[in-house]
Amino acid sequence: MSDASTETPPTKERSRTDSVTTKVGIGIVVLLALVALVAVGTSGGSRGGGGSGVETLAASTPTSVSVPSIGAQSSLLALGQKPDGELEVPSLQTPMQAAWYDKSPTPGSLGPAVILGHVNGSGKPGIFYKLKDVKAGDQIMVNRQDGQTAVFTVSNVDTVPKAAFPANMVYGDTPDAQLRLITCGGVFDPAARSYEANIIVYANLTEVRKT
Repeated sequence: MSDASTETPPTKERSRTDSVTTKVGIGIVVLLALVALVAVGTSGGSRGGGGSGVETLAASTPTSVSVPSIGAQSSLLALGQKPDGELEVPSLQTPMQAAWYDKSPTPGSLGPAVILGHVNGSGKPGIFYKLKDVKAGDQIMVNRQDGQTAVFTVSNVDTVPKAAFPANMVYGDTPDAQLRLITCGGVFDPAARSYEANIIVYANLTEVRKT
């Protein structure tokens, strides 16, 4: 595999207090496998099943994520946006490193937490190389600084063109604690130097454990 850079993403802006999302665009400068998200949408959507009956948790920074069904496990960096609006991401020199988008809720608290990871980088598989193989019913564990583990159960896995990225479903307010795992997917376009799609895993909080 050879490395290639790609487009610069626009800024994503949203408010969780007035339940109105203004123009949403979130992306990542990618090098062969970096997550890229570009979208415009309004809040209020939810792709998860909901209704788990598990009480949401207070905010607490996540420290690690594990997806046993695909053998994925990583510590979590808390990354936001650069001054120019680009999303901060882990280095491609460490493609097995995942990141929590710190403008989203902390996993286990009310709303859709967002965790991003590489498909590959520097010619090596990334932390979410097998994300497309995740199935409904699989579990995702997120450890938190407060000593609790938020356990999520996958409800849906979608592969969507980046041009039709469902911002409403990914970032919209939800009635419970949910999780999104996102990476690049589909066909790699050498001309655009980017993957044509995103893989999105939707999951709901179904259990809380002591770490």
